Amino acid sequence: MMEEKKEEDEEEETWLQLRPTEPLPAQCCGGGCKPCIFNIYYQELSWWEKARAKKDKSLLWTKMEEHRLSELSLETFRAFSISALEPLTDDTCQVRFALPGNEQLGLRPSQHLILRGTVDGLEIQRAYTPISHGSMEGYFEVLIKCYETGLMSQYVKAWKVGDTAFWRGPFGGFPYRPNQYGELLMLAAGTGLAPMLPILKEITDNEEDETFITLVGCFKTFESIYLKPFLQDQARYWNVRTFFVLSQEASLNQLPWSYQEKTHLGRLSQSLVRELVSSCRRKPFALVCGPSEFVGDMALYLQGAGLSKESYFLF
Repeated sequence: MMEEKKEEDEEEETWLQLRPTEPLPAQCCGGGCKPCIFNIYYQELSWWEKARAKKDKSLLWTKMEEHRLSELSLETFRAFSISALEPLTDDTCQVRFALPGNEQLGLRPSQHLILRGTVDGLEIQRAYTPISHGSMEGYFEVLIKCYETGLMSQYVKAWKVGDTAFWRGPFGGFPYRPNQYGELLMLAAGTGLAPMLPILKEITDNEEDETFITLVGCFKTFESIYLKPFLQDQARYWNVRTFFVLSQEASLNQLPWSYQEKTHLGRLSQSLVRELVSSCRRKPFALVCGPSEFVGDMALYLQGAGLSKESYFLF
């Protein structure tokens, strides 16, 4: 028995020695290098976690081959086939892209990809954050909102199942670690919900992660709330609360009863942010994503609620 315990401890120590070392903030030049030193670190960490979970060190030595199979590249756009298109609202759809075999995209939670499109001979690019967890096998999913005058929107509206789209990445992201914070306060407007979802799933999938989550989604109407079934399912976890702020609904009485107590009509104001921060069960760290005006306002509101600049992250 003692011998088995000793072998397990030695094996654990070996894995910890193989774990990639996180760069110091000072090691990043901030110049937008592609790939950035942190992009490389998160990719290597993903490979290490995958190898450790399967207890197979050989996966570490074949990581470059695995990266090639995933068909993702930081510098070169790669083709992915559209396997499903699901309209969620009048202007937003959920798109599924196929991966070869049962490959995983391998993104860290909230990392984004760059989509390339062409309209009238003009090449355009835009960043999107997959809403599916990076460990999903055989596909990844993206939430895309279309605008009447948007060039990328014209390109996306023409998509149909079987078409090919070109992506490169991954980039950026919020470097989340289990139990790193007592509570995450997620403030999202519209498709700003996208980077929150992989982080949320990362926490609820991990029984050892006891982080509390307060997710606040800001939308125009009840009908425009994305992914209601998924959010309802996540809210059943003991450590997850969801709230909604609807700017164009006239009355709470028009909503299903299960939403009435957790919905505020109007906009996410300074006083409401202060109330949300004070209602957190532990000292919160805030994540903010949405249109630039929303992000700027939330930064000021969070500071007004007593959070320092080190206590929130703006996507």
